[in-house]
Amino acid sequence: MTDELELLKRDWQKKEVNLPKLSYEDIHKMIWKKSSSIVKWILIISILEFAVPHLLYLLPSMQDGMEVYKKIGVSKYLFWASALTYAVIFYFIFQFYKRFKEISVLDSSKNLMRKIIRTRRTVKHYVIFSLSMVLVNVLIMVVGIALSDNVLSAFPDLKYKLDNISPEKLKLTLMFSVGIFGIILTLFMGGVYFLLYGLLLRKLNKNYRELKQLEI
Repeated sequence: MTDELELLKRDWQKKEVNLPKLSYEDIHKMIWKKSSSIVKWILIISILEFAVPHLLYLLPSMQDGMEVYKKIGVSKYLFWASALTYAVIFYFIFQFYKRFKEISVLDSSKNLMRKIIRTRRTVKHYVIFSLSMVLVNVLIMVVGIALSDNVLSAFPDLKYKLDNISPEKLKLTLMFSVGIFGIILTLFMGGVYFLLYGLLLRKLNKNYRELKQLEI
């Protein structure tokens, strides 16, 4: 058994001789290129995430939805919430662009690790803000329904489906439905963020750990 182990060790040592030897600089450049590519994808995804949903506003059903907001009196509040959301999202997209430009410059391991940490922090703040604004919009809708004096005018189809329900019960039903929908939507978006940004952040974390090992 001992002789077999010795033969295996010798065979492995022979194979090691034929393997390419990577220097510190080579490994550093590989990690740098991977990190730059990851941050570029974070930037691309954030732009697509902002642009693609806005194409839905061209659909007739979305135009009908805007009328509902007006009838329950929340269109003004949703407008200002949207304005805030757009301003902050543009800010984050600009920050992702800055992180990409920063990390695209070949730098020392310590500086690259600092940039990776900064990028991870920016992505986490972006995700938290986006999910928070979904909940804020849902809350505006729930409060709007609660304070509306004419809910049926906003949902005319309900007149025929809920003839025997009182206006108070109708409000509670709608508030509950919108609240549940908002929670489900937030969880769904959180899952999407986890799959997209979470995957990219895990790769960045791996690069960070590899850089840390180079520094040891």
